[in-house]
Amino acid sequence: MQRRNFLRLGSSLSLGALAASAFKPANKAVVKPIVISTWDAGINANKAAWQVLGAGGTALDAVEKGVMVTEDELGCCVGLGANPDRDGFVTLDASIMDHQGNCGSVAFLERIKHPISVARRVMEKTPHVMLVGTGAQQFAIAEGFKLEEQKLSSDAEKAYRQWLKKSEYKPVVNIENSSNGHGPSAPTKLPNGNWNHDTIGMVAMDANGNLSGSCTTSGMGFKMRGRVGDSPIIGAGLFVDNEIGAATATGQGEDVIRICGSHLVVELMRHNYTPEQACKAAVERIIKIKGIEKSKEIQVGFIAINKQGQYGGYCIQKGFNYAVCYAGDKNFLIDGKHIL
Repeated sequence: MQRRNFLRLGSSLSLGALAASAFKPANKAVVKPIVISTWDAGINANKAAWQVLGAGGTALDAVEKGVMVTEDELGCCVGLGANPDRDGFVTLDASIMDHQGNCGSVAFLERIKHPISVARRVMEKTPHVMLVGTGAQQFAIAEGFKLEEQKLSSDAEKAYRQWLKKSEYKPVVNIENSSNGHGPSAPTKLPNGNWNHDTIGMVAMDANGNLSGSCTTSGMGFKMRGRVGDSPIIGAGLFVDNEIGAATATGQGEDVIRICGSHLVVELMRHNYTPEQACKAAVERIIKIKGIEKSKEIQVGFIAINKQGQYGGYCIQKGFNYAVCYAGDKNFLIDGKHIL
């Protein structure tokens, strides 16, 4: 009996080793620095991040400066120019995490231009991880952030008036900050040539091999007042483990929260999945929970990098892309592989 148990144990260990080896990264060379970010808005965001990384700066500074570009862009649906909630107010969420496991976030923040920077102040200057609503706004003002005018952008005003005609909340796949038939009916190009998306997530590794990530959003257009998605939730919209890798998410946040999506991706990489394989497995888990038919109505995409400098992404269905930047002059878009 002892011999049979020993042989059985040895057999199972061998199978486990084979399963693990199947997911070992093929590329052993570390690619660094490197930064990747969601959607085509990531091209401009990566440029700003690379100015930090290319000068020997930290991944933390890079992921803050990078997404600030997107928050700043006129008419971009990440910042204050975004579509409002159903009551006509723009509310912003953001999170940031560094290589030491420090993290900070804000949610339901109004009238502050750079929620990502407020999230960093929460991380660095408070004993907390998350501040929300008026408390987050009060903290931002105390830290010297300007309280912006409470006024919708011209594009958001038009979309909101159109939405009010039927007041239906039905997001469009790959156009998160919209409403099916009652807001913009197709992706809208911004003055800088980017498409209209409501979230940008970014993860980076600096020259020292340290990882950090950021995620900032205006949330779903015409959402219920007070709704918060995955972006400011550490482990859902963003997660970093400096020994393993970093991941971030975009798309329908409720479904990312249900599986603790970014944390799941990093944990799969801990078990020797490549970034792409880990992102795919997370997407498959969402589809398993929702079923194929309901999954056809939404989009979720993940991107990740590991400690070896490998990167990858995956999404539910066609339409998601992400930007990759390394070696300075290499800054390009990749269409995310998809399940459906």
